[in-house]
Amino acid sequence: MTRLSDPTVRLLTASAPVGISGSLRVYIAFLLAGISPFLIPCIASGLIIYATYTLDRAIPCAEDVINQGSLLMANRRLTAVWCGLTYLFGTALLFQEGIFLVPILPLVIGYLYTKGFTLGYRTFKLKGGAGMKNTVIGLTWGGSIALVVAHWTINPLIVVPIFLFYGLKLFINSTLFDIKDLKGDLAAGIRTIPAYVGERGAKHLLAGLSVFLHVAMAYLIFTGFLQPEVVILGYSCLIGVVFISLYSTEWEDRTTGLQKYFRQIAIQGESGVALGLRFLIRLVPAVIVPGYA
Repeated sequence: MTRLSDPTVRLLTASAPVGISGSLRVYIAFLLAGISPFLIPCIASGLIIYATYTLDRAIPCAEDVINQGSLLMANRRLTAVWCGLTYLFGTALLFQEGIFLVPILPLVIGYLYTKGFTLGYRTFKLKGGAGMKNTVIGLTWGGSIALVVAHWTINPLIVVPIFLFYGLKLFINSTLFDIKDLKGDLAAGIRTIPAYVGERGAKHLLAGLSVFLHVAMAYLIFTGFLQPEVVILGYSCLIGVVFISLYSTEWEDRTTGLQKYFRQIAIQGESGVALGLRFLIRLVPAVIVPGYA
């Protein structure tokens, strides 16, 4: 019986937290819009996100030699087949719900992001350029989440702040990941935001964007435009500012234990922790006051 090598297992599972996080983001988007969450589109969105990110990891790039050296020996053909099946299953679930554009959008943009397109003798990729990659990630996934919610809402304007919220959050998160991958990106000639303004400058920029985003969301809650999901947005703001302040290129190399996974817990685990806190805080009155609903 053929056994999967460790690099292949790591490649297949590396983006699983990203997919789970994507499912929970769609769930939270329903809550912000005041809609009772539908599990099928949440699960389907997570599968598509997982497949897209895993496929991107499976297609070798110059910067992967430094940034993902441990995955170079993985069975990329097997990974590509698995990604295709996962993507098709997620797409079938969304098609069943009458959502057709959401599965196509990340597929097309993901291809342009990873493989690019050729004009004459030059190949252009959305993956390059200062902030281009981060903008593409924010627009793609922020737009996809907004489109899922738009399918059920009777107020089309409600999807605008949801699109901006997740679009900007994913822009911030992907730029933070560029700090981690700074050496590999520079070696491959990819000029990310941290490469242009430095690590300190990038952190100042991202902290400012995070504060601005959450102040804007708080205003929309205060005016009654969004549902008062104070716990979720409060935790989002807190963990964002804390993580941006503490994280650095040396963080993962110099830490062990739980600290080693601080990035995954802070970014990919944010939605799960926020929903857990929301559940616990809502549970307290029911425990203290019998019959509380």
